Amino acid sequence: MKILITGGAGFIGSHVVRRMVKRYPNYHIYNLDALTYAGNLENIKDIESFKNYTFIKGDITNAEFLNSLFLKYKFSSVIHLAAESHVDRSIIDPLAFVKTNVIGTVNLLNASKELWKDDFTNKLFYHVSTDEVYGSLENCGLFTENTSYKPNSPYAASKASSDHFVRAYGETYNLPFIISNCSNNYGPNHFPEKLIPLFINNIINKKSLPVYGDGNYTRDWLYVEDHAKAIDLAFHKGKTGETYNIGGFNEWKNIDLVKLLCKQMDTILNRPGGESKKLITFVKDRPGHDLRYAIDATKINEELDWKPSVTFEEGLLKTINWYLENQEWLKNVTSGSYVEYYSKMYNQKA
Repeated sequence: MKILITGGAGFIGSHVVRRMVKRYPNYHIYNLDALTYAGNLENIKDIESFKNYTFIKGDITNAEFLNSLFLKYKFSSVIHLAAESHVDRSIIDPLAFVKTNVIGTVNLLNASKELWKDDFTNKLFYHVSTDEVYGSLENCGLFTENTSYKPNSPYAASKASSDHFVRAYGETYNLPFIISNCSNNYGPNHFPEKLIPLFINNIINKKSLPVYGDGNYTRDWLYVEDHAKAIDLAFHKGKTGETYNIGGFNEWKNIDLVKLLCKQMDTILNRPGGESKKLITFVKDRPGHDLRYAIDATKINEELDWKPSVTFEEGLLKTINWYLENQEWLKNVTSGSYVEYYSKMYNQKA
């Protein structure tokens, strides 16, 4: 089996690539990544010499490049993770998200359709999406696979559009597909623009912790390696044409999560209790901030026997320790344009 994994040098993608390369030596895994700010070959340095692994630098927005790639390697399946994914960046530059998340996905669909048109047997287009396509929840209820789409940010709208295109290609061209929508991921190799790695980095350097609004926004958190396992299961055992919601059954208000993170890091860093908590600052809320996300992962649990393997406290400790042991990685990815971006977003020095 020749599997193309897009975005495999990014956060979630690198964990999926590593899992597939190591678990399935009879497969050949092709990792396609444009190596933008969030893509980093250091994330997958440990597998670069494996015989069943090939890295390809390239951009999914380039249709001609993709078509030639599919003709050259004759991929039998695609696991599509490449995406612009940060809501804050989508508010600043919506068109970048349309280009990558919508047009890039359609380019991949077209290349797959053209290559597989004579025989869809044992072919699959696996599209990795987000719970943000469903919009915002109040204080009760969960997102299910049948929840209507109601995206509230340019990022969420671009992912919702890509989901619709995947389903449309399934209906119109009989392209075999699976879609999964996942809650917030955390863990090693996460670029420090998202809450957990950003705040770990700031606590290490004793810099302020900018919390949006009143901090009472609620998210469902999932350890990234559990997400990679879920993708593996759905890819191999999921039903074609189905959607699987992947969640941690693990809701936290942002402010409570930050306080837990501060407490754990004070302990690990041998700092006085409460020292890191003093770094919390409340900043102007972002536009259209969704109140709450929460995934009902009953379907994938019952059909594929998947569930999270670690508690949030355990996963958070593993994550903190990884960043503390890989501070050189942190320094490398937070240089250059990151400083300018951080200052623009939070009106603070990085």
